[in-house]
Amino acid sequence: MVVITRYTVPAGEEDAFVARAEAAVEAMSRRPGFRASRIGRAADDPQLWTVVTEWDGPGAYRRALSDFDVRMAAVPLLSTAYNEPSAFEVVSRRAPEGHGAGPGGGAGTTA
Repeated sequence: MVVITRYTVPAGEEDAFVARAEAAVEAMSRRPGFRASRIGRAADDPQLWTVVTEWDGPGAYRRALSDFDVRMAAVPLLSTAYNEPSAFEVVSRRAPEGHGAGPGGGAGTTA
C-alpha cells in the first residue's frame, strides 16, 4: 500500500519541513513492513509538498503509527497534512522493461 500525504509549506519554511518529514520517515523506516519513501515538492506550486511512504499493507502502517517513536516524530507532521484520504491499496504495478521490480513487481503484475 502507499500513503500519500500533502502539505502546504510557506516560503522560507521548506528546510524545516524537510527536516521534520525526514525525521518522521526515519522513525517509520525502522518499523516492520516499511518499504520505501519519497519527499517531494510540486513542480508547478512550490508551496505544495508531499510525503509518500510504501508499506506491506494497512496493518503494517497502522502498527507503525502506534509505535512511540513514530508517534513522537510522525504524528505532529501528519497532523498538518491535508484532511483527505491518504492510504491507497496498490492494485497494479509496472516496472520499466528490463528493470524487474522483484517478486510480484514486474511489468504488468498486480499487487
